[in-house]
Amino acid sequence: MMMIYGMMPFMRRTLPYGELQHSVDYRWPTNSRVGQRPSAQFIGPGDEKITLSGELRPEITGGAVSLLTVKLLADEGLAWPLIGGNGTIFGMYVVENYAATHSEFFSDGTASRIQFTLSLKRVDESLTSMFGDLKKQADGLISGAGNLPGQVTSAIQGARTAAGSLISSAGGLLA
Repeated sequence: MMMIYGMMPFMRRTLPYGELQHSVDYRWPTNSRVGQRPSAQFIGPGDEKITLSGELRPEITGGAVSLLTVKLLADEGLAWPLIGGNGTIFGMYVVENYAATHSEFFSDGTASRIQFTLSLKRVDESLTSMFGDLKKQADGLISGAGNLPGQVTSAIQGARTAAGSLISSAGGLLA
């Protein structure tokens, strides 16, 4: 698998892309000053976009059905996670643009060559906001694990008490 967007894997049998472009804008507004260059101030990252393009040969790779799947994801109007095949988490992306060019047709009108371009735009604040503070989550798991022995001991004592009650009740019934 090359990459996955939502539930759509990019691989040879679906949508193998031949080119991936990744761009990030950074915002630097300026203020004019008399007799000097304008002053610039960094106010944070701007748009982050990924553009995937490739060529499909339906007899070898994915075809119109794979493109339809991407179009249906885009039609939902939702952000979906974009994850690289090597495990890189790019973030939450929406489809900003989808284009497909069909050519070299068979006699039934089916294209034997489909070129596609898919433009994705990142919409999450950051990976930290997407997943939360991982250190806080890990600390919570560690403290929860620290309480585990006490919880196990309480459960065993509760089971012993319940078993003792059942035995004495059964003894009364047998007598």
